[in-house]
Amino acid sequence: MAYRKSYQDVRHAGNVIIIGSGPAGLFAALRFLELGIRPVILERGKDVRTRRRDLAAINRDHIVNPDSNYCFGEGGAGTYSDGKLYTRSKKRGDFDRILEIFVAHEANPVILVESHPHIGTNKLPRVVGNIRQSILDAGGEIHFETRAVDLIIEKDEAKGVIDQHGNRFIGEAIMMATGHSARDIYELLQRKGIFIERKSFALGVRIEHPQAIIDQIQYHCLARGPYLPAASYSLVTQVAVHNRQKGVFSFCMCPGGFIVPAATAPGEIVINGMSPSRRDSRFANSGIVVPIDDEDLKPYDHEGVLAGVSYQQSIERKAFQMGGETQAAPAQRLMDFLEDRISQNLPETSYQPGLSPVQLSELLPDQITRRLKIAFRDFGEKMRGYLTNEAQLVAVESRTSSPVRITRDPETMEHIHLKRFFPAGEGAGYAGGIASAAIDGENSANKIAEKYFLPESADQG
Repeated sequence: MAYRKSYQDVRHAGNVIIIGSGPAGLFAALRFLELGIRPVILERGKDVRTRRRDLAAINRDHIVNPDSNYCFGEGGAGTYSDGKLYTRSKKRGDFDRILEIFVAHEANPVILVESHPHIGTNKLPRVVGNIRQSILDAGGEIHFETRAVDLIIEKDEAKGVIDQHGNRFIGEAIMMATGHSARDIYELLQRKGIFIERKSFALGVRIEHPQAIIDQIQYHCLARGPYLPAASYSLVTQVAVHNRQKGVFSFCMCPGGFIVPAATAPGEIVINGMSPSRRDSRFANSGIVVPIDDEDLKPYDHEGVLAGVSYQQSIERKAFQMGGETQAAPAQRLMDFLEDRISQNLPETSYQPGLSPVQLSELLPDQITRRLKIAFRDFGEKMRGYLTNEAQLVAVESRTSSPVRITRDPETMEHIHLKRFFPAGEGAGYAGGIASAAIDGENSANKIAEKYFLPESADQG
């Protein structure tokens, strides 16, 4: 392993403010330490251990804390919703280095050789805590329960951040690494006149099968036995509705996993999938989603650049109402959905807040419903046994990626108009998962150092 954990003391160094402690923010902070720059992280949520209480409250009491939940808090969304590390964006940076940094912070070294590395939601919180300790030991700062509510801007340069208590944090640069669900940040940027733009995303449902069914389909045997891992799958098809061709695809497939409540505000239903490191749940789940583009967003054009956010919100709030105004999620058996029948009962589920039987065609927009029906029948041809009423669809899978891009210069990674402001990671629209967000955070840190620190150091030398 080439990477060795060794950070210089940065207590008296110049600092950068990082908004968000997800993978982009944490890996940027570690890179700043290597470069002799002091990272100051502002995290709206709680530390990784305390955060568990708020997750328990969602599952047990149906209470959503808008600052601490499955999406917000130390480690970001990936910490408690799966921990997959593979990425298609290896060309953007050193993927092996990201894995080695995880291992240096006590992740299982097996991730260095796995084709689809996965730490698991039961193991990743400890690793995240170790990364935090590295940052603090070297003189970096992390402020929990500190939500950015305003930016300090002078002469087209970002100078600092103001939190919900009125505290001011001043830095040589600001990195915005807030994740794809920080809708208040998009609203803040719009109010400040900082350029952002619409971005396509995807929305649909999460399908849950008994893991044994997926094992039988994939391994062609009745039981996989003690040596084979829980089977996974990846599915994609092209569907034409009203002469518009679109893909429908599986997303974040979780073998031996759980469906979790990922709402970030009261009054909405959002779901996601996760797997523990052993992938030993009795259930398999996967998002099945449809791309959403400008044509789909026409009814929301009056919302401007935030049309995608409004589209997501409208479906999430309707799901909350149809589910009984708790965190119980709307659901329907797969074959009942395809044949337009209300499910009289629902199978067992891994989703702890519970399910509420509904007609999903009454929840989902027509173009999504039609495409899903065609796609599921195609998937049934590709995986014999996939179409079964033992499987169920749970809604709504709506946070696949950010519906907004905080536009930056492709070379400098700095915002195209606001200097010293560096959007990074999933929330900025430049990553899709733990590994790619970590790579993007590191790359942004390098660009900040190159432009605002290294020339100064060279002058002093």
